[in-house]
Amino acid sequence: MSNAPITHIDPTAFNADPYPTLARMRAQTPITYVPELGATLITRRDDIHREEKRTHVFSSDQPGGLMTVLMGQNMMRKDGAAHMAERKALFPTVSPRTVNSHWKPLFQAKALDIIRALKPKGACDLVTDYAMPVSAEALKLMTGLTEMTAAEMDSVSQGMIDGCANYAGIPEVEARCHAATALIDAHINRMKDRAAPFSALKVQSDAGLSDDSTRANIKLVISGGQNEPRDAIAGTIWALLAHPNQLKKIQKGDLGWDSAFAEYARWQSPIGMSPRRVAQADDIHGVRFEQEDRVFLMFGSANRDEAHFADPDSFDVSRDTSAAIAFGAGPHFCAGAAASRCLITEIALPLAFEHLAGLRLAGDVALSGWAFRGPLSVAVEWNA
Repeated sequence: MSNAPITHIDPTAFNADPYPTLARMRAQTPITYVPELGATLITRRDDIHREEKRTHVFSSDQPGGLMTVLMGQNMMRKDGAAHMAERKALFPTVSPRTVNSHWKPLFQAKALDIIRALKPKGACDLVTDYAMPVSAEALKLMTGLTEMTAAEMDSVSQGMIDGCANYAGIPEVEARCHAATALIDAHINRMKDRAAPFSALKVQSDAGLSDDSTRANIKLVISGGQNEPRDAIAGTIWALLAHPNQLKKIQKGDLGWDSAFAEYARWQSPIGMSPRRVAQADDIHGVRFEQEDRVFLMFGSANRDEAHFADPDSFDVSRDTSAAIAFGAGPHFCAGAAASRCLITEIALPLAFEHLAGLRLAGDVALSGWAFRGPLSVAVEWNA
């Protein structure tokens, strides 16, 4: 057990808004054990950026971790050569070249269909009616599971995300996760002999990955490739509408949609935490970590670290976000980052503001989560 100072949290309040608590931790107990989470939290940006790369100490290989137990051991839960071999196998699906030449036109066509169907309605929930299907249709293409419905893709992703964050051990949450992985396996069985070129299912098969690894990595792609883009699309649009002076900077052409997304990802951190297992005992700033301790690298806290970001609680699209850790760092940097940026900044954001004239908020917006964070709903109206 780590000798880190102990900090108690209110789990409900932390889930609703973790940032005040994380700010106090950074200031007072930057490395702290939280009994309610059963983990030691590292909260300062520079510590996280450094320690994430020291995989011989803070290992992603977590045989007893929730993700491995519930979804199988994917490449995100491997280090060193094993991780790199599977990352290399998946690269033909997610490489910037493939994204730009192959996936982008397909993403664009799907998103256009969705926005054109929405346009006459004059109102919607951006999360469920726009961001969800845009993200899901793109993910169906990239995984090769094209016979899933968008709603199924969203549901199985949410089921796995909830399962991986189920540190309270709620049986109903675990059961939903098992149902989600079973449905994915059924679709893999259906499509594995006819998966489309460049899809994750096809390229892993071509690379000779085992069936277990292929299935685990497809589940990883879904768990990381649906909720986060969905929440970032809806969340960035909400942030811009709630801060019209920031939206004006984008619409005038002073900055691009990529700046808006980068700042939203820093400000609200759709991926707020990455867990690690202590593989060998070590010390950081006088705090002792013992083998098999559980550690959470708090990306959401790093992205509001006052040492790197002035006025970190504000949304400012002109901010330099280069120090942010929105997609991780080191060997486990998000493999799907190029696809995510393309879908969000080159397609989903510009299409929404181009096709929905007079787009405006139609109600209050609540966000939820600390490991994975996003808006619960974003009601909007426009001039149909």
